[in-house]
Amino acid sequence: MTGEHIFLDGYKKEDQNMPITLNGQSLTIEKLERITRHGEKVELDKEALERIKVCRAMLEEKIKAREIMYGVNTGIGEFSEVVLDDQQVEDFQKYLIYNHAAGIGDPAPIEYVRGAMAGRINVHAHGNSGCRPEITQTLVDMLNKGVTPVVCQKGSVGACGDLAPMSQIGLLMMGEGEAYYQGKIMPGKEALDKAGIPVPGLKARDGLSVINGSNLLTAMSALHLYDINRWLKQAEIAGAMTLEALLANLKPYDERLHMKRGFAGAIRSSRAILKCIGGSDLQTGKMKIRVQDAYSMRSSPQVIGAAHDAIAWAKKQVEIELNGVGDNPVFIPEDKLTLTGANFQGTPVSLPMDMVGAAVTMVSVMSERRMNRLNNPALSAGLPAFLTKGAGMFSGLMLSQYTADTLIVEQRILSAPASIQSIPAAADQEDFVSMGMNTAIKTGQILDNAYGILGIEFMAAAQALDLREFSPGKGVQKAHEIIRKYVKFLDIDRPLYPDHTRMKELVKSCEILEEVEGKVGSLE
Repeated sequence: MTGEHIFLDGYKKEDQNMPITLNGQSLTIEKLERITRHGEKVELDKEALERIKVCRAMLEEKIKAREIMYGVNTGIGEFSEVVLDDQQVEDFQKYLIYNHAAGIGDPAPIEYVRGAMAGRINVHAHGNSGCRPEITQTLVDMLNKGVTPVVCQKGSVGACGDLAPMSQIGLLMMGEGEAYYQGKIMPGKEALDKAGIPVPGLKARDGLSVINGSNLLTAMSALHLYDINRWLKQAEIAGAMTLEALLANLKPYDERLHMKRGFAGAIRSSRAILKCIGGSDLQTGKMKIRVQDAYSMRSSPQVIGAAHDAIAWAKKQVEIELNGVGDNPVFIPEDKLTLTGANFQGTPVSLPMDMVGAAVTMVSVMSERRMNRLNNPALSAGLPAFLTKGAGMFSGLMLSQYTADTLIVEQRILSAPASIQSIPAAADQEDFVSMGMNTAIKTGQILDNAYGILGIEFMAAAQALDLREFSPGKGVQKAHEIIRKYVKFLDIDRPLYPDHTRMKELVKSCEILEEVEGKVGSLE
């Protein structure tokens, strides 16, 4: 599978001269993907650094004046009415991190934690968080030098932000916890020392400024959206292959039809499908086709398009969150004001991401229905039963459908929205929470299954095309060529689990997508 990764804007991994500037305003999903997966350097905008300094100076004036401020000289949650004395203010941040570092289980992938750190730096860049500049700079240095805290995947309810996982990042600010460095897990202090990063320590407000936002679930959601967009484009390629194999009527994919209705996603999807089919013998009008095909065929642009539209809304929401002030309290230096609220709430991200998970499941169901038509001799326009020449002795791809079906059932279970599953906590002070981390985790699981389902459709479509005697479109031909690099034509039955797993990895790698786009142009 392809080894060189080319970014959406044409930026290549080896051309990393300019760091990505974090200024609180311009962090995109594509930039976050480059930071998290490809180790691109980041820098804190100079004006952002000044804003952080101005805000910190205001905070220290307020502390000196003994103004009561949540999470600075008070407890938090149910203890927000407890006012702390001067010594307690200093110690409180340490114990805050200790008691919130309460996650459980396996560590989150490094790319998720890097994304959370980048998002937190971008929050600080607004100059409304009240932390010392040393805290923000330490996060920058950790990203640039490859020190990644070990963070339990589970433990966040997505309000007050991702407190449990973010607290494991906060432990590094005191030279505690654990971290990945140069491919190994080691004590946090050791990792910082080896990377040449000073331990900043925690003073008033610093600890809460590291943890009080939905940065981990937002980073996960951003990366999922990046991957799902690429998966959906492959769903269009697989759909185009199956449509050709089933001798589809191509009128439903004319973008003029979709422009009359007006949905942007459907227009985009119809255009992508026809790009893949372009140059096919099916376009000559000389082949016998049905007047009207089944819904799983002719509705493909509308269904995949609806998923594109859902992703567009989710992307907008996630990028607002990546560039917003997700914190509590929020300090406004120009007004000498401290405001407490709930800007940590994960619902603006979890609600659209619940919809995105359902959209991926929906498109996967349609993929399986098209694969069913390839297998079923009553529906396949003359293809042999289960795509085998030796039906009876051989079962062909009969069992491949079973595998796709079990993955879809799991997707359907996971598609129940987490954003409505709130359980009250903290003596009912936190009586409604987003459960956005559950959304983020299950979206990743849904997508993982979707790679396998689509891989099975690709495999079946390639098998079917080998049983036809006509020339498919240029994009379809290229996809078929790539599939045949990894999975051979099923002449006689063999164990299929290696083929299924290989196809899943092929879809995940996006090699089919990159090769097809190289042949026919962008599918966006």
